Amino acid sequence: MAKYNIAWMPGDGIGNDVMEATRIVLDAMKLDAEYTHCDIGWEFWCKEGNALPDRSIKILENTTCGLFGAITSKPQDEAKEELAPELKDKKLVYFSPIVKLRQMFNLHTNMRPCKSYEGNPLNYRGSRLSNPEAKDLMIDQVIFRENTEGMYGGVEFFPLPEPVYAALCANPKMKPWKDKGLENVALSTRIVSVQGCTSICRQAFEFAKKTGRKRVTLVEKPNVLRETGGLMTRIFRKISEDYKSASAGGIWADEANIDAICMWMFKNPQDYSVLVAENMFGDIVSDLCAGLVGGLGFAPSANLGDKYAVFEPTHGSAPKYAGQYKVNPIAMLLTAKMMLDWLKESDKANRLESAIARVIKEGKVRTYDMGGKDSTTDVAREVARHTGL
Repeated sequence: MAKYNIAWMPGDGIGNDVMEATRIVLDAMKLDAEYTHCDIGWEFWCKEGNALPDRSIKILENTTCGLFGAITSKPQDEAKEELAPELKDKKLVYFSPIVKLRQMFNLHTNMRPCKSYEGNPLNYRGSRLSNPEAKDLMIDQVIFRENTEGMYGGVEFFPLPEPVYAALCANPKMKPWKDKGLENVALSTRIVSVQGCTSICRQAFEFAKKTGRKRVTLVEKPNVLRETGGLMTRIFRKISEDYKSASAGGIWADEANIDAICMWMFKNPQDYSVLVAENMFGDIVSDLCAGLVGGLGFAPSANLGDKYAVFEPTHGSAPKYAGQYKVNPIAMLLTAKMMLDWLKESDKANRLESAIARVIKEGKVRTYDMGGKDSTTDVAREVARHTGL
């Protein structure tokens, strides 16, 4: 019997391509694991009306962790249109299966490292436009994104029901929307809790302390989102007090609005180390970070709970490239590295990252985004070859 049972979830589009590449590497490293396939994704929404079938949930409940490729998600109208004919009159509502996974297994923390690797032609150069010979800015950032609350909580309405409007009428600011006609109003909620804010902020500071990082930056918008952003900011400030002393890590805590951080990180990305944010802002700023280190082809992530975890690259399913084995698998391979860390397979995790770094630096095998002509699996085989060196 294998030491680990990993839920294997290729998902949609290029998810299948990059997961196949990852299996090449994991097999070469002789990870003591069995891989149990789980149905998840757009195909199952279209033909079953459920993008995360109950049978997959049962499998997940009996595995060590999950490894996930990519997902296709579309707006509600398009989702309903693509249902099988016999399902279209059943009033089914599409809900992202990865969001459902995060909530169902309380995967409260989304951790997204963004790191430059030497030799990557896509690394950010701060003065690239004015000086093509400028050196790469070597960036090493980690985003901690609250993963189950905020704007991605899934509490939305259209049209706006009268009871919901009535419940909100204590706030006089609601009146203009009733004048527009509740049948014309859509409402999304941003719900955060003391528990959720405390957990994500604490984990960001603990990570900084453990890894010797000296700066944690909160990304919020409390000057406009006064209640939700205000709550997050107050909790962040309170927790930061525990880490100011030299004995507690000597960590500098600062804050930036979501719009401002997009400018400051573009100008001075090397100044930032650990960033913490609620769900939507964490999603936004992590894509910005990924752009600074070469794009989503280099951006892994982990959905972490107290007892379970699901690991996924941050890129989407890129349907136009599905099955072409054209896309960069490095984000998926770095995601597997995060899984190995979580499994406490530290030697294998370090060997994998070293192999990835070496392949990038040598530049002999590259996918199209890096200026090469090699396939997804070509890169995987090259990384696999280096894991044994």
